[in-house]
Formats: sequence, structure tokens, C-alpha cells
Amino acid sequence: MMRETAVRPGRNKNTKAEGPKIIIGSVDFIMLFVVILLVIIGTIMIFSASYYSAGDSAAFNHDIYYFLKRHLMYLVIGLFLLIILSIYNYRNLRNLAIIGYVASIVFLVLVLFVGTEINGAKRWLWFFQPSEVAKLGLILYLAAYIDMNKGILSDRKGFFKCVGIIAIPTGLIAIENMSTAIVIAAIGMGMLFVATPNIKLFYPLIPIGGLVVILGIIKAKFRLGRILAWIDPFAYAEGKGYQAVQSFYAIASGGFWGLGLGHSRQKLGYIPEAHNDIIFSIICEELGFFGAAIIVILFMMLIWRVIRCAMSADSEFGTLVASGIIIMIAVQVIINIAVVTNTIPNTGIPLPFISYGGTSLIIMLMSMGIVLNISKFRKG
Repeated sequence: MMRETAVRPGRNKNTKAEGPKIIIGSVDFIMLFVVILLVIIGTIMIFSASYYSAGDSAAFNHDIYYFLKRHLMYLVIGLFLLIILSIYNYRNLRNLAIIGYVASIVFLVLVLFVGTEINGAKRWLWFFQPSEVAKLGLILYLAAYIDMNKGILSDRKGFFKCVGIIAIPTGLIAIENMSTAIVIAAIGMGMLFVATPNIKLFYPLIPIGGLVVILGIIKAKFRLGRILAWIDPFAYAEGKGYQAVQSFYAIASGGFWGLGLGHSRQKLGYIPEAHNDIIFSIICEELGFFGAAIIVILFMMLIWRVIRCAMSADSEFGTLVASGIIIMIAVQVIINIAVVTNTIPNTGIPLPFISYGGTSLIIMLMSMGIVLNISKFRKG
């Protein structure tokens, strides 16, 4: 049952209307249904992609359910937080956003000094990834800052203040993880694009961004190697092109209908950590083009529902938060699938709701809880 409440301004003798009204109803159940479907598919595929490597390794006590059990633990935490945030009035997050942003910056600094090094990079702080927390921290604070400083994006000075808010976490993350830095920069700049009335303010950033990318490639020689492997992966099949080649084999062998759930051959030691960022190739192999298309359609449905939510949100803060969250999801989906199909150079970005990864899953579910709450408050 929907009910209508007026928000501002009050009616007086000289006015005929109260101003915009807000329709307060239930959450977007279509959006919630799509998220649940993606989570279920992700859980099934994580077990299918990981049971062989987990059972074959003494490091995991030869327990074929090792990754599944850990994933379910993260999933329960994430769903609990989704429920809480879908009930908690999202407007209250505006005043808490600065705390989340500052905390994420502190975590990003700490990880550089006391973080756990995995595969040659420090990305873990104790039991979580600060870069994932920083994504949501940036979204909430940037949205709150713009909303509380009306008109700040109308001139160059205010615009570059907001760019500075984006640049701090982006720069800290880029030290160890360029791919995630690109994602968080895309989130922030996408939000500015939604909120900025003057598109010309973006023009000076184009050459600056291009220069930063070129310097990043030159400074880190391994990135140049990734580009060469991307151009001709089979020429580097024993090195940096290995994962791309194995992904090709998985996708090709899946055909239209796939080999069947659990029947992937590439996960049998050919694709390392197949349950992580590269899991979409296992989906293509086991479920075929049909299964992969279903997942892409589900993501398209989710993106469309969140766009609708952002367009009808009852406040600028709600619009910007929903916009930032959908940019975060969309960018990661595009990059992940593009990497698996070798459309872009290899980089490590998880597939939302589907790839194994505790911090990523929890943050994604928390984000969707916030969007579900925003979806209850719509402009009349």
C-alpha cells in the first residue's frame, strides 16, 4: 500500500500547492529478485569452479567445500547488512558519510605499511580489502558533499574540490592496484558527470587522465607486457597470455548449451583460482552461451532498475548514491567480461555477486540494501 507525504514547503494562504510530494512505498522487488538470482548463481558457480582445486590442495585440507563454506559465511553477513540498510532510512547516511570516507582513507594508508602481501601486492588489511570499502565510502561522501553544498559544481573551483575528493582514494589505491583505482576513478567521475551542469569543466581532465595512464604503463613494465599479451595472447601462452588462452578454450568448448554444470575441464588445474575473477569463463564453459547470456541479461535488468531508482529518487543525495552504486556495478561487470573475452588487457576485477571474494560481496550487498531503501522514497 502506497501513502503520500508532503516534504516541503508548508502550505500557506498565498500558495496553492505544497511543492513536490514523496511517495513512500515498498522496496523495488524486481531489483531484489534479480540480486537474489545473481547471488544464487554465484554460489552455485563458486562451488562448481572451486571444488576440484580445494579438494586437491593440502592448504585447504582437501576439503571440496572449503570455498563454498567461506562464501556462505560472507553471504550471510552481506544479506544481514542488506536487510538492515534496506530498512534504515538512507537519508541518515548523509551525516555519517564523512566518517566512512575518512575511515576508508585511513585503511588505505595502513594497508601500504601493514597490509598482507598476496601475489606481489598489498591489498589486504587483516581480513578485508580496504579498496572495496573505499568504493562505498567515496560514493556516500561525494554524494553527501555535493548535496550539502548546493551549486558547488557550477564553477571550476568547486568542481576541482570534488575531483580532489576522488583523487585521494584513487591515488592511494593506484600504488598497489591500478585496476581498482580505475574503477574508483570511474565511479567518482561518473557521479560528477551526473551532477555537473557544465560539461566543459571535464575538458582539462582528458589530457591529465591520458598522461597518468601513459606514465603508469611506462613506470610498470609488467603492464606493458599485459598489453602485448592482450594483442597476441597465443604468442605469450606460457606467460602473461596464459589466462586469456585458457579462457578462450573454456568459452569455445562451452558452445551454445555448455558442457553441463560441474563438467568444466579448464578448472581442473588449467585456470588458476577459477572461482575468482575469471569465473565467467567457467560459466561459459559449463552453461554455454545460453547461461552466459542469462547472466548478462540479469545484470542489464539490475542496471535498468537502479537507473529508474536514481531518476525517481526523492533527493539529490539519493540520486547520486544510486548513480554511484550502479556505475560501480556496471563498470566492474563490463571490465570483468571484457577481460575474460580478451576485449581489454588482463586485469583483476571481480564479477559482482558472482566471483568469490568476501569484502567485495559484502560491499555489493550493502550497496544494494541502500539502493533498495532509496527505491522506497520516490518523487510524486
